[in-house]
Amino acid sequence: MTYFRCTAVAVVLALAVVGTSAAGAQSGDKTLQSTDVGVTPKEIRVAVVADVENPLVPGFFAGSVAGVKGAAKYINANGGLAGRKLVVDFIDSHLSADDARNAVIKACANDFALIGTSALFLNNVDDMVACADKQGAPTGIPDVPLVVTEVVQQCSPVSFPINPPNLICDTRDQHPQKYRYNAHEIPYFEKKFGDLKGYFLVPTDLKAATDSTLVAVAAIEAAGVENLGESRLSLIAPRTAFTPAVQAIKDTGANYVFGRLPFPPLRQEAKVQGATGVKVWDCELPCYDEKVVEAGGQDIEGQYTRLPFLPFDETKTNKMLANFIKYTDPDHTDGYAPQAFAAMLAFRQAAEAVVEKSGNNGLTRSGVLAALEDVNDFDADGMIAPVDVGDRRIRGCGVVMQIKNQKPGTFSCAASNVQVVELDLLK
Repeated sequence: MTYFRCTAVAVVLALAVVGTSAAGAQSGDKTLQSTDVGVTPKEIRVAVVADVENPLVPGFFAGSVAGVKGAAKYINANGGLAGRKLVVDFIDSHLSADDARNAVIKACANDFALIGTSALFLNNVDDMVACADKQGAPTGIPDVPLVVTEVVQQCSPVSFPINPPNLICDTRDQHPQKYRYNAHEIPYFEKKFGDLKGYFLVPTDLKAATDSTLVAVAAIEAAGVENLGESRLSLIAPRTAFTPAVQAIKDTGANYVFGRLPFPPLRQEAKVQGATGVKVWDCELPCYDEKVVEAGGQDIEGQYTRLPFLPFDETKTNKMLANFIKYTDPDHTDGYAPQAFAAMLAFRQAAEAVVEKSGNNGLTRSGVLAALEDVNDFDADGMIAPVDVGDRRIRGCGVVMQIKNQKPGTFSCAASNVQVVELDLLK
């Protein structure tokens, strides 16, 4: 089975030519120095903290690690950064709050920045925000995370997610709060299938994951999908647990199903029960994975998935996508890897801005934190959909794929795709 692009496109993005990093290729400082924690005359050490080895979902965010390491290889092959070589330290957070916090403490002591952070239980960022620089000042450690589930990291002053949070942080103390969500796929589905009557599947394993799914549900409703009901299940629920949910899908007459639960067992159960009325099985990033196709087999035929980056087979349309494929471990080029790769490129952009202003020996955590605020309309040279990293704001762009082929190298974009909803999730 193969994934095929299926959206009509609204905007064609300009593709930038990728060359040697100017900051890495030339040094205005004759003798490189150790300028901050993790920066030596020869190296810049960065850490990727991710939930990989764990009993629930083994290898969960291995793609995050692969993407960060792949980007470091790419940057090093093109002149390095600030006249130095990038070195990546992987620290496993094991789906554990304690391990996540300890990982941040370790990175604070040894690494210049955190890149591609993917720790679901990172519910305390005090050590990140107060991390001391080389001079002992509590500057904080720059964090360019991939996954931010907890509010404290979503709204952390030192975190600049490559996937901005749904929560509008200025409203975090209000009741209700305001949330943004990119529902770019709904106009396409409505045009293709007409009125959508939806049923929703919500995970129960982690409150933050439950809340973010409820935001998605509310935004999809705001985009025009009628809500007929929902089922709440664990991410590790057996296939038999999906039986009542599929029965409800049939009974309500839903023709659209969205969820953040594993789709192979859902689709297998739907086939057994004959739930043929569903026109759209709508999945996000996790379904862009050959393992999902292998697990679901023919039962997952027709599955939709939506991406914030260009599909992997469109390397001829985008040089940075080709670099991602070239330098990233092919065993872990899942849906998380390209965004982790992009997170490193966003960090590089901020670091190069510091070097341009202050020279290779002016690279500091405080400088990078300030420069990250100016990383706006970032698209990793056209590889990912545009995102405002500095202002932590999502854009209404994306690609919808299905397991029938249109114009490659483009995203469907519209400001109206971003829905703002009000929910009282923070007590």
